[in-house]
Amino acid sequence: MERIVPGSGRCDQRAAIFVPMRTHLLLLAVLSHPATQAQVLDAAAATFTRADTLRGSIGPERAWWNATFYDVSVRPDLDRRSIAGVTAIAFTAVAEGRRMQIDLQQPLVVDSVTVEAEAYREGAIAIVDRTVPFTREDDVLWVDLPDTLRAGEATTVRVHYHGVPRAAKNPPWDGGWIWRRDESGAPWASVACQGLGASVWYPCKDHQSDEPDDGAALHITVPDSLQAVGNGRWRGTTINGDGTSTWHWRVSSPINTYNLVPSIGGYAHFSEVYMGLEGPLDCDYWVLAANEARAREQFKQVAPMLACFEQRFGPYPFRMDGYKLVESPHLGMEHQSAVAYGNGYRNGYLGRDLSGTGVGLQWDFILVHESGHEWFGNSITTADIADMWVHEGFTHYSETIFTECQQGREAAERYVTGCRRNIANDRPVIGPYGVNEEGSGDMYYKGAALLHTVRHIVGDSTFFAMLLEMNRRYRHRIVTSAEIEDFLIRFDELTRAKLNRAIFDQYLRTTQVPVLEWGVHKKKLWVRWTGCVPGLRMPVRVRIDGRTVDLVPGTDLSIVEVTVSRTPALEVDRNWYVSVKHLSRKELDRARRSTLVNTSW
Repeated sequence: MERIVPGSGRCDQRAAIFVPMRTHLLLLAVLSHPATQAQVLDAAAATFTRADTLRGSIGPERAWWNATFYDVSVRPDLDRRSIAGVTAIAFTAVAEGRRMQIDLQQPLVVDSVTVEAEAYREGAIAIVDRTVPFTREDDVLWVDLPDTLRAGEATTVRVHYHGVPRAAKNPPWDGGWIWRRDESGAPWASVACQGLGASVWYPCKDHQSDEPDDGAALHITVPDSLQAVGNGRWRGTTINGDGTSTWHWRVSSPINTYNLVPSIGGYAHFSEVYMGLEGPLDCDYWVLAANEARAREQFKQVAPMLACFEQRFGPYPFRMDGYKLVESPHLGMEHQSAVAYGNGYRNGYLGRDLSGTGVGLQWDFILVHESGHEWFGNSITTADIADMWVHEGFTHYSETIFTECQQGREAAERYVTGCRRNIANDRPVIGPYGVNEEGSGDMYYKGAALLHTVRHIVGDSTFFAMLLEMNRRYRHRIVTSAEIEDFLIRFDELTRAKLNRAIFDQYLRTTQVPVLEWGVHKKKLWVRWTGCVPGLRMPVRVRIDGRTVDLVPGTDLSIVEVTVSRTPALEVDRNWYVSVKHLSRKELDRARRSTLVNTSW
């Protein structure tokens, strides 16, 4: 979800389904030239609590079991703004275990917890629910099963609960249940809980590293006058005979817990079929009835967007569950196979262009950005939200790619470079691990700036081949930033020669923008990177004396075997997110004297 408000400086946020978390600290680099070299910043500067660790890490009571399916039933009281529900959590033991950590945020109240067990009835074995003891520690349930489960054994726990859930004050930035009324006065409700966590409204293992292997089911009971929309495929509606109906939805793919969300309102429904790379893709649209005409016009952007993204990223990842846009009582969110849309049927971001160039006014920001998350964030998911740049940086760059499909390369370059004005460089893009803490909101624009730089280092053909292979290899999988970085670096012989870990450390783990320092001595060009991590060696393209020259500077001052005029003008290609500084004759002489010069180029 895009969480930037221009000028505000504030942003949001399956190899094996279970991925053990690496709870570690970034080391503070001890540098020999602190005035000219960037530090990998200490991510442990903030103070975190036991509750943060329970929420953000895989402790022993989470590690031994793997969620396989969530079956969530919820009955909201739209007048009292309360809910009652039961969630069945099917799971398999991956190691021996008995005590479970299940997350459910206060002030929701747990009525009972049961576990499926075998019992003899009338001479036959039957499956019955057996009540089990539990205790609460803030937002955590400690559930003690009757017997220890061995690796490979499976069962289902059910949690019955009720109460008044946290209400979102400013969704989607401040999460929780959203209670609104549409222009006709009819109730309109949903949930936004990225970062805050799905446990704000239903019990679950509230951690990105464990998505249910077999998907989820959602059953939403609402007044007969309203419609209730969930993720995946509609499986029918039950008329309850008491003035309510229960809407049944089913997701067949693994799904991040925060993506499973109900949407309730006076909806109209229309659909179309998009002929995708893997065959027909059902596209369904649920919008407030009064907005149907506007939606039919605005959503004409869906087909060309899907065509562009499938060309560059590969097939839509959730064809079995369909593609869906659902009008929401908030700006928007990447709810898998049920993308929340609240951009008011306008192009841009609420009618504005985040790049300041006008280019972003040619398409609907929420429609494009949140749909891009189907590939990056929903299909490819990071184990820890500290690595959320993999979701947001790639998805923000999907806007540039769509702009290129729609308006051409020059417009795309103006868009991505224009968006750099939103970069704050306030703290590292990657946050501290194991405490449910994101890094800087720069994960959007700086993440995309890094990817755009990488694209121009390796070239278009290699870069787009990377994106296709990344989505093929990591489809429906949990990853870490380090894994994605290694994939990009080691993609082929070209990338191994041009990319290195220091480039990613520079942009993801420091707040510094590397500075290309240059000067001329006896008509020879001298260059180096400063304001950077030790060992940075990054190719860059410049224009000097009317010529385009590809350089590969390091952190030591080096001579480039190219003859230039005595007073050349040097300009760095705009597609590199770097700064540039011209060294005066005195500065260059001082630098030459104090630096061991590499003259091997």
